[in-house]
Amino acid sequence: MQPAAAQAGAHARPVLEIAGLTAHIAGQQVVEDVSFSVPATGITALLGRNGVGKTSTIKAVIGLISRTGSVTLDGERIDKEPTFKIIRRGVGYVPEDREVFSKLTVAENLRLAERDASPRRQLVEELFPDLLKRASQMAGTLSGGQQQMVSLARALLNENKLLLIDEPTKGLAPKIVQEVAETLERAAETVPILLVEQNLQVVRQLAAGAVVLSGGRVVHTTNSALEFLDNEDLTQRLLGVHADAGHGEDADAGHGENAETGHGEAAAPANTQTNRNGAQK
Repeated sequence: MQPAAAQAGAHARPVLEIAGLTAHIAGQQVVEDVSFSVPATGITALLGRNGVGKTSTIKAVIGLISRTGSVTLDGERIDKEPTFKIIRRGVGYVPEDREVFSKLTVAENLRLAERDASPRRQLVEELFPDLLKRASQMAGTLSGGQQQMVSLARALLNENKLLLIDEPTKGLAPKIVQEVAETLERAAETVPILLVEQNLQVVRQLAAGAVVLSGGRVVHTTNSALEFLDNEDLTQRLLGVHADAGHGEDADAGHGENAETGHGEAAAPANTQTNRNGAQK
């Protein structure tokens, strides 16, 4: 069943429109002529095999890598603007590797992310009650799942027009994966989300529509992620998995590892100013 919010906003103007997006990293093209839109409600999944340009597409949208093409947020072009201005326009970014400030406490991580005069602390407290208990704990000592909650909380503290969330369940234990999925489901009731996710069960649970990349290009778009995932030929050809893979274990073998046993210190982001505005490289 698709989320009701996604159905309600089916005919609204897309919150994000991308046209002819091309991006490079160190002179190498990683995204080629990508075009798609994200509805104003619900969750849209950005899918594809590993290394096809999903993360690069998200980074290109907010200007973290060199790009050309058109990116329109809520009817206004943003592709000529620097990252910090795009974030201030209302784009929340949750990076693939969480990138918490390991030498700061949970409370300090959250305070650094605040950009609005009235941050949504009550929402964060409702969604992440465990973080309240760990407010004085150094973020680098948290488990992988707890660090992911900090990363999500930082984005949700502010009023956003769109959330870009990259691999939120990567490396997490199944129980924590479900907790993250439930949090995203609740977050999507207030803000549309473009979600990069390899765990097809999570995609089944959350996503209304889907965009599929291959070789840095869009090869398939659909308003029904479930119909796509149920199509044996398409999922095998475009994702390299069987259609029923999304009903069981994670289709990406790398996701099966349990990172919850590791409490090692995460590397702090190098660019403090960028992170204060909500984006991490």
